[in-house]
Amino acid sequence: MRLKNDPPTWHELRQNTPEKLAIARQVLEHVRAGQAVVDAMRRYPLADGGYIGKNILVAAYRQLVESGEWQPDPALLARIRLKPVRTLSGVTTVTVLTKPYPCPGKCVFCPTDVRMPKSYLPDEPGARRGLEHDFEPFEQTRSRLEALEAVGHPTDKVELLILGGTWSAYRRDYQEWFVQRCLDALNGQPSTSLEEAQEINENAAHRNVGLVIETRPDHVDAKELDWLRRLGVTKVQMGAQSLDDRILSLNQRGHTVAETRQAVALLRAGGFKVVLHWMPNLLGATLESDRQDFERLWEDLCPDEIKIYPNQLLANAELYEYWLRGEYQPYSTQELVDLIADVKTTIPRYCRVNRVIRDIPSTNVVEGNKRTSLRQDVHKEMARRETKCQCVRCREIAGRKIKPNALSLNDLVYQAGGAEEHFLSFDTPEDHLAGFLRLSLPGAEAPASGMADLEGAAIIREVHVYGQSLPVGVEEDGAAQHIGLGAQLIDEAERLARQRGYRRLAVISAIGTRLYYQRLGFERGSRYMVKEL
Repeated sequence: MRLKNDPPTWHELRQNTPEKLAIARQVLEHVRAGQAVVDAMRRYPLADGGYIGKNILVAAYRQLVESGEWQPDPALLARIRLKPVRTLSGVTTVTVLTKPYPCPGKCVFCPTDVRMPKSYLPDEPGARRGLEHDFEPFEQTRSRLEALEAVGHPTDKVELLILGGTWSAYRRDYQEWFVQRCLDALNGQPSTSLEEAQEINENAAHRNVGLVIETRPDHVDAKELDWLRRLGVTKVQMGAQSLDDRILSLNQRGHTVAETRQAVALLRAGGFKVVLHWMPNLLGATLESDRQDFERLWEDLCPDEIKIYPNQLLANAELYEYWLRGEYQPYSTQELVDLIADVKTTIPRYCRVNRVIRDIPSTNVVEGNKRTSLRQDVHKEMARRETKCQCVRCREIAGRKIKPNALSLNDLVYQAGGAEEHFLSFDTPEDHLAGFLRLSLPGAEAPASGMADLEGAAIIREVHVYGQSLPVGVEEDGAAQHIGLGAQLIDEAERLARQRGYRRLAVISAIGTRLYYQRLGFERGSRYMVKEL
């Protein structure tokens, strides 16, 4: 099944005929002269009455540059790039899906489809790509890279997002093979081991700058942290769903709030970025109880990112039977919009809201909200109310130009999981976020991670500079990337760690960023990059 906003398939990319490329060149001449892309495309319609695709514009642009007829023009490429928002956060995300596998959870709200990992549907965009490639990680990664490159996105800095339910429940030999195959696709060559694939990737054309998996709170312990670091994982998504034990029990979630708190604290002690999933409208919840539940996210848990996933009533979930018996009623779209518009204003500045709705096609939803554009609906409602959200995503600079000398360095301090957290940020005079660093100063109450590299260490959990992703070594006037903001943030983190008496500074480095930290004076530990203070 093809969705209208999907990047072109590889077959479609092969359809760049000489005639279409000739038309694309004519369009590009007008765009380069200052005409709007859409207007230029309308000047030269195709024989069938349609218009040239942006993927063909990108192909023609690259042909002109490679032949030497044109000089590289990043600004022009940015104008013809399809869906530039995909890389406005500074990196390019490639999503891959694991094979169907038994899930330890029995949640009543999860859909079941024998073709897919638990909780996923075959017509969800990212999940469908996994199904099309028979869940083979190499093919999923390679095809996604090809599609993104064809529509003008840089792919030298890639965050790998591995989805498929409870990653920690899969056999470890499968996990290791899966990550190795993803890296082989990024590297463009096979490897004989995970370690070899990682070593090659440090200098590869497509470097892995983040590796994300998703799991359950009851599958996180110190041994699991060590294994995740061996794989190269830097960020963990975890389904908290609710912070009310009664609601968790009613929905047969299979873990407690205490286990969620312990897992988050342990992940933080290991330096991982933590993404929590929160689900309003679960069985037994009310609009008021959901408002109260959302407040609990910021009581010691303090996730770095959240995904708001309103429960959606699906025919192939056990919850459907509850609905038929009149024991469950979904919120309406307006009730959800009002709820999320209310709670979004309370989100701290250190947290990023990645999603406010799952990407489930509306045809699967039995009753309740069917709008996948819920985020836009919420923002419209907030604009009507004249309220604002201060989360990372709402403040990031995106495609805006910056003046480096006008940036201010700020330090937001908060307590979480037995650690003192510092959210160091470079902000514009208009309060847009240009870059940030998460520094964790573990205290006596922080759980033991079991990692030798982290003994007596302050931990840099994330360094991120925003703006349109630029290729390594490329600078662009007014862009935040590659102007030294990351190095300045690390210098400030080192100063704070020294000031507080820590004897070393550790970084949870991704595979493709190890050499960057090495240039800044860090050395390789067993699982982290470490600098002695």
